Amino acid sequence: MINVIETLIPGVFILEPKVIGDARGYFMESWSQRDFDAAVRPIRFVQDNESKSRYGVLRGLHFQKGKYAQSKLVRVVSGRVLDIAVDIRVGSPTFGQYVSCELSGENHRQFFVPRGFAHGFSVLSEEAVFQYRCDNFYEPSAEGAIAWDDPALGIDWGLPKADILLSEKDKHHLPLNEAEGLYDYNIDYYAL
Repeated sequence: MINVIETLIPGVFILEPKVIGDARGYFMESWSQRDFDAAVRPIRFVQDNESKSRYGVLRGLHFQKGKYAQSKLVRVVSGRVLDIAVDIRVGSPTFGQYVSCELSGENHRQFFVPRGFAHGFSVLSEEAVFQYRCDNFYEPSAEGAIAWDDPALGIDWGLPKADILLSEKDKHHLPLNEAEGLYDYNIDYYAL
């Protein structure tokens, strides 16, 4: 069983699994196809990924273009991150808006980022193990990204700017208004 929390942007959800705990520890279902399909949308995940990062690492804001668009269901196994989903669907009433969610090994929350959104996260703890499942395979030629520090987005990543650690690639992305390969709000990227 999962508790589904709607966010300010339709289609982006926070999921809270039922955690059963006692003196020995805890148990939870971290994934149920049946529950997810009933509560969020029918979907078929095809790839699971995991990363480990230290404090201050910021990854994002990434997306896959066109027919390689991906939904992601993300969670933190240990540590704490601030996860971000930005609406990059041109024509959407929430275009350029974002939802943030703190994910941690303690709160067990999961965050569903649908196709049509850029995704990123910052590590708030000493280190974090981050897992995400994708509903489309990664395609290097379809990589897209927008600048993590685009002033038009105004994202507070929960870290002092001096502490932020970026890959070389993530240091050079364009702001949203100059980015290429954005989504069209009128196209159903699940039907491609």
